[in-house]
Amino acid sequence: MPSDPDLELRGRLIRSLGALREMLPGSFVERQRSCGRPNCHCADGKNLHSQFQISLLVDGKPKTFSIPAKFAGQVRQKIEMRHRLDAAVATICSINLRRFLKQKEDQ
Repeated sequence: MPSDPDLELRGRLIRSLGALREMLPGSFVERQRSCGRPNCHCADGKNLHSQFQISLLVDGKPKTFSIPAKFAGQVRQKIEMRHRLDAAVATICSINLRRFLKQKEDQ
C-alpha cells in the first residue's frame, strides 16, 4: 500500500506535540524604557532598559505580566511553542477535513 503524505504529516505533527507540554499562552513583549534615575545610562533617552512581559487575555481582559530578564529567552521559547501548536492543530484539522470529505464522496 503506498504511503499517504497527509497521514505521514499528521502523524509527525501529533508526535511532536509531546514536546509542547511546557508551552505558555499569550504574546512575548519586549519594551524599551528609562528607569527614571537621573544618573542612569538611560537618562539620555537613547540607551534604554529592556523590559520583558507576557501579554494575554485573562477572563476576557488584557493583562500583562513582567518577566525577569534572566527568564526572557526561556519564556519566549515557551510562547513560541504555543504558536507552533496552533499551526499544527490547523494543519491536522485541514488534513482531517480533506480526508473526511473524500471518504464521504467515495460512499
